[in-house]
Amino acid sequence: MRHLYDNVRLGRTSEHRHALLHNMSTSLFLHRRVITTLTKAKYVRRFAERMITFARQGDFSARRHVSRFIRDRAVLQKLFDQLGPHFQHRNGGYTRIIHLGNRQGDNAPMAILELVGFDDILTAPVEAPKVETKSRLKKSQQTKTGPKNNAEEKKARKKASDAASSAKVG
Repeated sequence: MRHLYDNVRLGRTSEHRHALLHNMSTSLFLHRRVITTLTKAKYVRRFAERMITFARQGDFSARRHVSRFIRDRAVLQKLFDQLGPHFQHRNGGYTRIIHLGNRQGDNAPMAILELVGFDDILTAPVEAPKVETKSRLKKSQQTKTGPKNNAEEKKARKKASDAASSAKVG
């Protein structure tokens, strides 16, 4: 019988499962949204909501308890300084799971696990940063731009090759 057995194994050893849980919850607190499989999202949600509840308390013992699981100091500080006060007046339900459909390769159900209340931040259009690309042209070719110069250059090459071929024949 399966009474009181609530651990999801996820096909991993216990150490790997704990590392997955801690790393995914750290990414959730850092980026406020994680795309993963539905089973992992449900597994991480329980843990993440407990950590947010500790962050709402905000005392030193709660911070020490959470630091056992969230080992990145910047994320821990963000959790207690920003996310804890953000959810201060909310009694549970800090996360949301949105079903995405099935993954193409193995047909696994995918989901988005996100923190509630940050919709305006997540849906705001993000401008892609401009990246300067290096030109593959040589410096002598960079000055010659446009189709007119290319056409003239082709004519000059053709004349030079015709002259060279006539010189060899004659």
